[in-house]
Amino acid sequence: MVDGMVLIHGAGHTAACWLPTVTELVGASPDLRVVAVDLPGRGDAPEDLRQVTVGRCVGQVVDRIEAAGLDRVVVVAHSMGALTVPGIHAQLGFERVAATVLVAALLPPDGASVLDTLRGPTRWVVARQSRDGLPRRRPHRAVARWMFCNGMTAPQREFVLAQLCDESSRLDREPVRSTGLLDPARTAWVLPRRDRTVRPRTQRATIVRLGIEDVTEIDAGHDVMASHPQQLASVLQRQAGRLAG
Repeated sequence: MVDGMVLIHGAGHTAACWLPTVTELVGASPDLRVVAVDLPGRGDAPEDLRQVTVGRCVGQVVDRIEAAGLDRVVVVAHSMGALTVPGIHAQLGFERVAATVLVAALLPPDGASVLDTLRGPTRWVVARQSRDGLPRRRPHRAVARWMFCNGMTAPQREFVLAQLCDESSRLDREPVRSTGLLDPARTAWVLPRRDRTVRPRTQRATIVRLGIEDVTEIDAGHDVMASHPQQLASVLQRQAGRLAG
């Protein structure tokens, strides 16, 4: 039995990015406990971004799960938020992480970093902003619109742009580990077909590498939780019920 769903945001975002999807989830399942986590240095979790590592992000998520009194959860991670998932599994085990749903996720191979994995204009933007080791400034409005907001209505764009924030450049360059810490049989992937930030080709390569067979494609850009909240919420509920079984 699952008693909660934990939502993890990606780079340059806060937990607020999940609000439209949380509204849909709670509206459809009022008894579902949904926890959207602010990673360190964002939102209600103030911290020096220069000190933020993947390990600190994992600790923040685990602490929020424990504080909420959740015993068995479904973990949903968007974009770079996926960096935390292997560590969450390592700390809580499969007994407590019943299922995982990765959304437009960026999860490099073992020993590689985010910068090693990104391609095209997104890699150029991230590399340029994180080269001095200081926090990566939130992208210029026009760049953010291109990266995150294609296919959105004007109100949806304003919602996304209003909550963007600075990011830890350490996370861009830190080598990660994923092999052996995810169960592909209990992991699903949501792939936005018009994603400009984590290209669909990159996502599909990761899907194959991890052996994930359950893939749902949505005709959306990177921030699908803001542009298609009803559709995403429906996918999350269905996948959570099926995977957590």
